[in-house]
Amino acid sequence: MPPEGWLCTARKALQMSGAQLARRLGVSRAQVSKTEKKELSGSITVKTMQQMAEAMGCRFVYTIVPEKTVDDIIKARARKKARAIVERTNGHMALEGQTLSNQQMLFELERLQKEMLNKLPADFWDDE
Repeated sequence: MPPEGWLCTARKALQMSGAQLARRLGVSRAQVSKTEKKELSGSITVKTMQQMAEAMGCRFVYTIVPEKTVDDIIKARARKKARAIVERTNGHMALEGQTLSNQQMLFELERLQKEMLNKLPADFWDDE
């Protein structure tokens, strides 16, 4: 976000005064200033952002952008869940003197990951 916020930055780029935007919205200049401050504090509503943008002849776009691809996020989560299950199971088996080899653990890890990816379990996003 720009230091002054998106609303103020757009308004200034359009060379529109706060008073001019206020008239377009049918509110006071103080209300425009208050709304721009609300954006900076994170307490503004999506509806208000849309109204302000439209009054400036703009369109408000609200989006969530994943850090990685959605597929990569799901694969990484399945791997993490599978690893926790394999490690927990291997720990129980160790108490009985039946630990898995590294190769067996890797096989089970990949098998469980594929199984989860085929049908996400209900607790897929629950943390242990």
